[in-house]
Amino acid sequence: MPAPFTSETGVLAPLLRDNVDTDAIIPSREMRSVGKDGLAEGLFAGWRYTAIGGRDLDPAFVLNTPRYAGARFLLSGLNFGCGSSREHAAWALAEYGIRAVLARSFNPIFFGNCVRNGIVPVELPGSTIDVLAAYVESASDPAITVDLTACAVIAGEGVHTFSLDAEAHEMLLHGLDPVALTLRFGAEIDAFRASDRKLRPWAYL
Repeated sequence: MPAPFTSETGVLAPLLRDNVDTDAIIPSREMRSVGKDGLAEGLFAGWRYTAIGGRDLDPAFVLNTPRYAGARFLLSGLNFGCGSSREHAAWALAEYGIRAVLARSFNPIFFGNCVRNGIVPVELPGSTIDVLAAYVESASDPAITVDLTACAVIAGEGVHTFSLDAEAHEMLLHGLDPVALTLRFGAEIDAFRASDRKLRPWAYL
C-alpha cells in the first residue's frame, strides 16, 4: 500500500523539459524484475549516469547536484510521463523518494499510475511553473511544501492552488490503492450481496 500523503516539505528539483517519457524515467534495460523493488537505481539512468549501463554519476544532471540532493518533488513541463504505459516509471520514482511531480500536464495513464502508487500529480499552469522554477533556483533553500489537504503548493511567501478529482484525492490522502478504496464500502457490498442472494439464489450456487 502507498504511504498516505497529507502535507510534506522537501526539496523541489527542476527538471524543466517537455515530454519526459517513461523510457527516460526508467529505461527498459533497467527493468530487471517484475516487482516494485530495485528500480530506483535505474531512475533517469540515461541522464543520471555518464554511460549506458554504467553507474558513474553525471554531475550535470539535476538530481546529482548537491543543491537538489534528496529531492522529494520534481518540477517539469508538458506531457510528463508520456510514452509507454509501464507502471515501473511510477514505481521507480516512488522508490527513489519522489512524493509529487509538479508539471504543466501529464500523460493520463501515467497520472493514474502516480495516484495508485502514492505520488501526487500536481498540474499547474505554465506561469506557475515558471514562478516555482525561479524560486528554487534563487532561494537559499530550494524546499517547498505540498499540502494535499488544502491542494496547495507553498514556496516561500507564495501559495499556488491546484485541483484533483475526488477519487484521486481520497486515494492519496489515505494511502489507498483501487482495491483498498473499493473495500472501504465493504459493509454496503455485503448488504447488497445478502439482499441479492434472496432475490436471485440461483446466482450464488
